[in-house]
Amino acid sequence: MENRNLRAWLYLLPAMLFLGVFLVYPLIDVFIYSLEEGYNFASGTHFGIGLYNYGYVLRDPYFLQALKNTFILVIITVPLSTVIALLISTALASIKPLRKLFQTVYFLPYVTNTLAVGLVFMLLFKQTPYSDGFVNTLLGIFGIAPIDFIDGPYAAKMLVLSLYTIWIVMPFKILILTSALASVKDDYYDAAHIDGTSRTRIFFRITLPMISPSLFYLVITGFIGAFKAYSDAVALFGTNLNAAEMNTIVGYIYDMLYGDGGGFPSYASAAAIILFVIVLTVTVINLLVSKKKVHY
Repeated sequence: MENRNLRAWLYLLPAMLFLGVFLVYPLIDVFIYSLEEGYNFASGTHFGIGLYNYGYVLRDPYFLQALKNTFILVIITVPLSTVIALLISTALASIKPLRKLFQTVYFLPYVTNTLAVGLVFMLLFKQTPYSDGFVNTLLGIFGIAPIDFIDGPYAAKMLVLSLYTIWIVMPFKILILTSALASVKDDYYDAAHIDGTSRTRIFFRITLPMISPSLFYLVITGFIGAFKAYSDAVALFGTNLNAAEMNTIVGYIYDMLYGDGGGFPSYASAAAIILFVIVLTVTVINLLVSKKKVHY
């Protein structure tokens, strides 16, 4: 028995070393950086240990704007993308002859370069001296005045960013949910049909409970992915996200490290720890909810 346990630990050792070097140690290092007050990037020195960096970050208007943008993005994109993906997957499940073709078509945006998709969205929404953009042309048909979605009002820019994010993440969710729906045994549906159960009741009483683990996985990863959003905003609004009022928490961390006003690893580390706490809290809440709602 002891030899078997020793062999198991030896098998786990490479993974544990990898996680320790690339996950645990950086996390500890970032936490230490976040407590070092007045850290000098050039000399690697600081004059004190405390919570000043956290106070500075939480009072910084750029961070508060990034926090607001990130939360709005999370609240809008995670539920909408999951619901839309579920509806599309349910429709695909009923079209068996062309299921694989449609799966491929819907999955294409996921494997397309993020910046390339961003350029397409700019062509759709951006106003130029020669055109109001394709979307504004469509809106004009209904008598709606042109809207500057890229450089205009905050609500318009957030709408475009949300649509772009949903478009990017939805293909993966469709793939997962389509596979989950295909794994539900037909016996459950046959029994329900024999009892004369309506399609709506079958969906909520059989389909949703059976695919709830996959839905829960997508919700968890969706929240984490939305909180880490950055490249989406860059693809649409450029690298100067603070000027566009469209920065995210990850963008703020990057700017503190490498931006024009960068070179402040302590502030960046404090912001990273705050993001870690937020994501951890949301994940724990989802795990607690899943105990009652997810059927394994």
